[in-house]
Amino acid sequence: MLLPFTATPRARHIATFRAHWLSNPRADLLSGLVVALALIPEAISFSIIAGVDPKVGLYASFSIAIIIAMTGGRSGMISAATGAMALVIVPLVAEYGTGYLFAATILAGTIQVGLGYLGVGTLMRFVPRTVMLGFVNALAILIFLAQLPHILLPDEDSSGNVLPLNLAFIAAGLAIIYGLPRLTKAVPSPLVAIVVLSGVSMMYNFNLPTVGDMGELPSSLPFLGLPDVPITLDTLLVILPFSITLALVGLLESLLTAQILDDLTDTNSDKNLESRGQGIANIFTGFVGGMAGCAMIGQSMINYRSGGRTRLSTLAAGVFLLLLILVLGDLVARIPMAALVAVMIMVSVGTFDWRSISPEALRMMPRPETAVMVATVGVVVLTHNLAYGVGVGVLLSTVFFVRHFTHLVKVTSVVDLDNAERLYAVSGELFFASTNDLVHSFDYDAVKMSRVEIDLTEARIWDTSAVVALDAVVAKFAQRGISAHLIGLNRHAEHLHSRATGKVSVGH
Repeated sequence: MLLPFTATPRARHIATFRAHWLSNPRADLLSGLVVALALIPEAISFSIIAGVDPKVGLYASFSIAIIIAMTGGRSGMISAATGAMALVIVPLVAEYGTGYLFAATILAGTIQVGLGYLGVGTLMRFVPRTVMLGFVNALAILIFLAQLPHILLPDEDSSGNVLPLNLAFIAAGLAIIYGLPRLTKAVPSPLVAIVVLSGVSMMYNFNLPTVGDMGELPSSLPFLGLPDVPITLDTLLVILPFSITLALVGLLESLLTAQILDDLTDTNSDKNLESRGQGIANIFTGFVGGMAGCAMIGQSMINYRSGGRTRLSTLAAGVFLLLLILVLGDLVARIPMAALVAVMIMVSVGTFDWRSISPEALRMMPRPETAVMVATVGVVVLTHNLAYGVGVGVLLSTVFFVRHFTHLVKVTSVVDLDNAERLYAVSGELFFASTNDLVHSFDYDAVKMSRVEIDLTEARIWDTSAVVALDAVVAKFAQRGISAHLIGLNRHAEHLHSRATGKVSVGH
């Protein structure tokens, strides 16, 4: 909505509020309900992973979702308790208990707020596209793998007919999810699938695994309180390593998810505001007895594909989650897991970037970029930790980038018309990784003149390693009785060279 330049500040605030909250209310509310239903079994399973009561994950999920809707920097993104954060806190809970978990969550949120003010969101520009592709594809694979126990039911009695019925329900759910939009898009098809399959299961009393089988739903609201830990330096030393890890893992997943939604919606988000918002949400969650959380790409994709676009969809997910577990807990507990599995399979298929593995794309993509994508996917799938995979992907991309630039240094030479000196022209990026090629690019013994000039007009000197390498070149010529002179240095290079030349060991 465009306002005239003369619009009053109040009118501008109202327009901004409507754009962020009320531009898509019907779709946002319905998508929030779908997300809330899908959040319940995931929050319970993440609590089980962390070794805490299911209510810890559920409290965290609705608390974070509600708060991030107001404090975050990316509209339509869903944040809640996540598996990556649950894995980090397993040792802490096992050794020290949930009190220390809540304290670590509060400290992690404080660290995230600080990093947000320091501008950590701008670091997203250093995550290459191939790492983003690997991140998305790995997450799609993890989402599907997480559904396998609910698809194959390895813990159920194999002699019964539960497995065929379960598979039939999942197939029916997928048929509704993909078939209904061909007829109408008035209601999100995942929501219709959940309602229809739940109704059929309850009507005929089918013996299928349900949400209630995942764990007991809480029946009361959480209350504010301080974590039950001694406020001492020893406590800080215990929780600090976990809090730092939680803060970094949470921000990494949140900012990557925000970037993906930016691309999908063709809009921009405030990554630093999102970092601070994640911190505020975690601080509050720690005080109400919840575990640390962050953005969830799976639930965010459900929200996006169900039509959720504004902050209202995120708020609705948190509010509906609270109402579902407190008011309709008995009914929600009877929802068959097969209905939610069908939704998650839809998310998995929709999240995976199938074009990235097409024969045409693989032929066009440089091999180093393919290697980065495959490595990112492999590490994430093997470790079930998105942060590890992204870290490896960024590191590999850096290595390939540096390796590429080390071979871009060129040295050409000509003899002047008077045959009195040889002129060398150096081009390329001169830094620590390219200095070896630079030093060995000169034909020292073939020069018969007493003077050479080395023109650096087309070269860029980045660090003292380059200065040392140039000193080494000059020294090698001097050993042969040849006077070497550097010309064409720009102001930056001349300043760096004048400060460092002769003050650092050559070492060549």
